[in-house]
Amino acid sequence: MPAKIAVIYSSTWGHIRTLAETVAKAAEASGAEVKIFQFPEILTEDVLAKMHAAPKGDYPIISANDLTEFDGFLFGIPTRYGRAVGAASAFFDTTGGLWAKGALVGKFAGIFTSSASQHGGQETTALTTIPFLAHHGISFVPIGFAAAQLTDNSEIVGGSAYGAASIANGDGSRGLTEKELAIATYQGTFFSGIVNTFVAGKAATA
Repeated sequence: MPAKIAVIYSSTWGHIRTLAETVAKAAEASGAEVKIFQFPEILTEDVLAKMHAAPKGDYPIISANDLTEFDGFLFGIPTRYGRAVGAASAFFDTTGGLWAKGALVGKFAGIFTSSASQHGGQETTALTTIPFLAHHGISFVPIGFAAAQLTDNSEIVGGSAYGAASIANGDGSRGLTEKELAIATYQGTFFSGIVNTFVAGKAATA
């Protein structure tokens, strides 16, 4: 039985949507059953228009109860002031009922992000999201520095030991680079391998 992985993202200009599709494709190619969701939007259409936000994708909106159907989650969370965007935080606040039942204990999660600049908080976005995972008993899966692109200093590259990332510029004008997409591919492959191994081992000892 393959692992079931949900890729859940929020994206203003499309950078994290592209990362989400990239990690999902890699996870699926590594044997997992993958479904992409979006976090519920909390900004009004008027505000999004003023931000020149890209059109939303056709992926379904995640609900708290959907989480129980999966073995692992890859969260695509934009950076806002060095922490998770409001849409992600608001969604996490809806999971209290699951916490009370311990419904997510033993599951796995990874995080990928996007910031306006190199020093815009990619690592702190992951770090400040980990407490949510810990309270639910979800194991965080970092990627380390096994992806060679993370230590390539010949150009600016988003990402860290915590997960893949893009650097979008303050107006979203900088697109994803091949190296950033390669890191996302690695994350999807690596995360899928971890969760698939756990699910197979659990089934074998049941």
